[in-house]
Amino acid sequence: MTDNNFILTKEYLHEHFEYRDGVLYKKPQTKRCKSNIKVGTLHSEGYIRIGIKLKHYYSHRLIFMMFYGYMPAQIDHIDGNRSNNRIENLRPAINASNMLNTKKNKTNKSGYKNVCWDKGMKKWVVQLKAFNKKYIIGYFEDIELAGLVSMMAREKYHGLFANHG
Repeated sequence: MTDNNFILTKEYLHEHFEYRDGVLYKKPQTKRCKSNIKVGTLHSEGYIRIGIKLKHYYSHRLIFMMFYGYMPAQIDHIDGNRSNNRIENLRPAINASNMLNTKKNKTNKSGYKNVCWDKGMKKWVVQLKAFNKKYIIGYFEDIELAGLVSMMAREKYHGLFANHG
């Protein structure tokens, strides 16, 4: 049965868990409890989930709260690895900025993120989206140049959330 009056706090987390290198460990609550046990299970989406008071939380959200005392609407994994929960890999985000930090699409044929072949122009086109706006950066005959331009465009339009992988 869940406790409807339970409020998850930074203090509660520090009392029950220890953070080490992106992993949470259970602190013993009694002499009979084992300590030094990793908590959480790997979820199918790649996130680590932890149960507290019969409710599931993502480990990265708990770790962020342990360090900063609040839980933002979204948390971005800077390196894109959903199970890398080291605090230096986590940053607060909004949905629009979190969507910028994505990896190259699996169906990409050019080998460069944000670069695809335009059949009509018979050139490589660099295009990207940022904050619900689409930008066509330019058309290029040379694919390496298009790749370099796409990287520069991500730096300009995606800023800290630019992901070149």
